[in-house]
Parts: sequence; C-alpha cells; structure tokens
Amino acid sequence: MKNIIITGTSRGIGFELALQFANAGHQVLAISRKTPKELIEHANITCLSVDLSEESGLNVITEFITQTWKNVDVLIHNAGSLLLKPFSQLLQADFESVYKVNVYGVANLTRICLPFLQKGSHVVTISSMGGVQGSMKFPGLAAYSSSKGAVITLSELLAEEYKEHGISFNVLALGAVQTEMLQEAFPGYQAPLSAKDMADYIYDFSLNGNKYYNGKVLQVSSSTP
Repeated sequence: MKNIIITGTSRGIGFELALQFANAGHQVLAISRKTPKELIEHANITCLSVDLSEESGLNVITEFITQTWKNVDVLIHNAGSLLLKPFSQLLQADFESVYKVNVYGVANLTRICLPFLQKGSHVVTISSMGGVQGSMKFPGLAAYSSSKGAVITLSELLAEEYKEHGISFNVLALGAVQTEMLQEAFPGYQAPLSAKDMADYIYDFSLNGNKYYNGKVLQVSSSTP
C-alpha cells in the first residue's frame, strides 16, 4: 500500500480520488481548506485544513510526513483556483490570487515533499486543456489558463532536474469534467465525464503512469471545452 497526498479534496475530482485510494487500502493525506465529513471519518484518510496560497501554512504538512509517514509515493496536485473575468478588468491582485494556488502552491508543496520522495515516486499535476499551447482558448480565463500553462512547464523542468533521482513528474491536461468549477467557467454546460469518471482515470495513472512517462503532458479530453 502507498502513501498518497492529494490536494483540493473538498469536492469534485479530489474528493472522489481520496475515497478511491483510501477504499483500496492506501494511506491518503487529503489537503483542502474545507474537510468533508466522509473523508474525516475514513480510517485510511488524514485530513489537513491548509490554504495552499499561504506558504507558511505548509509546515503542518511537513510535520505530518516527518512524524507519521517518512516517505511519499504519490503526490497529486489537484487543487485549483478559477476566476472568470474579462482581461480588461483583471488586476494584478487577481492574477496573484489565482497564481498563489495554481502555481506557487504546486511549487511550494513539491519542494517540501522532495525530501520524502524516492525512486519510483510519482508527482502528478492536474492542469487544463486551456493551458496547453495551441489548444482552444476561452475569453475570461486569462489568469486561470495562463497559470495552468505555467505548471505544465514547471513539471517538464522538474522531470529533467530530478530524473537521476528516479522521481517522475507528469501532467494531465483535463478537458471538461462535470464539476462545480466547470460550472463557474461555463455555466449550463454539460460535460461528458463526471468527477468519478475522471478520478478513475487519474487513480490508475498516478499508480502506473510513471512506468511509461516522465516529463510528459497528456491531454485527457473528449470534448471542447
């Protein structure tokens, strides 16, 4: 059984992933600002209420891993912040708010987990098709999509920097999934996949994808958006 860290577990894909790993017998550290009762009550899940936009709050994660696990097998960066707003109205503070979660949060959490990652560990970053070069882009998502593009490049760089350590870094650029976040971006749109459907895919990829990929961006999309 493996030690799995998942961010953004209060709802949607992250919530489904935490339950799926835990029900399969893995130990899960579920990180989100809100902690659902179903996760708190699960014997294989430890919930930490952490705001990933605040670097100082990450100390509690380091303490938990040091005192309880000693190593991390899989780290899934699933937490995300979305802002739907015309570019002409975006302020620097808007970009900073989104980037603090989607980029800085990913970088900071990866950095504090590095001492606990080992040969065979897999870091999976959940990005978006909107962050992929050459994909269709949508008005109002300048901050969100550009942040998702940033973590794609970050993951590619880390794969190169840590390949001699045997640690794999890959990105899943997701298309439309029926979540609350999708409704924020595209009100009324009906996605072809549920959060549970996508969690099934990410679950298997997180455990096995590093056997085949490192430093790759896989586009997981069957629709536009």
